[in-house]
Amino acid sequence: MGNLGWSVGEVRITRIVERETPVVLGEMIGEATPEALARHRSWLAPHFLNPDGTATLSIHGLVVESGGQRILVDTCVGERAIPGYEALSTGGRPFLRDLGAAGFAPETIDVVLCTHLHFDHVGWNTVLRDGRWVPAFPNARYLFARAEWEHWSRRPDPVFTPGFDETVRPVIDAGQADLVEPDHRITSEIRLEPSPGHTPGHVSVAIESRGARAFVTGDMTHHPVQWAETEWRMMADVDSTQAAATRRRLRAECVRGEALVIGTHYASPCAGQIVPADGGFEFRARR
Repeated sequence: MGNLGWSVGEVRITRIVERETPVVLGEMIGEATPEALARHRSWLAPHFLNPDGTATLSIHGLVVESGGQRILVDTCVGERAIPGYEALSTGGRPFLRDLGAAGFAPETIDVVLCTHLHFDHVGWNTVLRDGRWVPAFPNARYLFARAEWEHWSRRPDPVFTPGFDETVRPVIDAGQADLVEPDHRITSEIRLEPSPGHTPGHVSVAIESRGARAFVTGDMTHHPVQWAETEWRMMADVDSTQAAATRRRLRAECVRGEALVIGTHYASPCAGQIVPADGGFEFRARR
């Protein structure tokens, strides 16, 4: 655990971890059985596959600095208990304090971008003050993809969007939210990349600066093995067929552009490149 940072041209990206936890991949991605993972062990280990066969799931935010803007991508689980996810409701680091210690006090954040509205990406959107949930980043504009907001505001899900009325609606009510299209541009170097399938309005983040490229996944992949096995389904995907098609499309774009790929749930070192190998693809970690 710890902060990591990358430079992409003139853009700077800093990872702030809220929590890391071991997971059995097969419980999250059904096709990721021990036998199937063994085909990829040579490149998954040691970073993305532990000796006991588990993987480490990281929940973190990414601060992207571009054009004088500080953009926080995703806000983790937060400080409220999540029914059914008790293991993720305790033991997390003080995310807002750690942001400040890294030089990113909440009041200095200009934009909060939620790649989608599942509970582990919106948790620190708000804080409880005087019995009310209020935006945690008082000077920020919060960006929600319009299709994402419209879906979950009409079809709340007690499993994947618990706390929606505490973490998302208060931002809308405070007038700090912008509902944007999935290809919205934030700065000349940063734009959203439509990546539906995991959720209807899911977006990733494309970065291009001085000829260098990077890509922040959001949950269009949960683990690097899904770049090699694009058909492997995550149990929370709304549309697994669309999610697989999204992975195939973006894999081709990342390979062609030689993009640095930064995973929203990847274990340290969290970033790498997708490369063709032996008739398929591998994700090669980069420190």
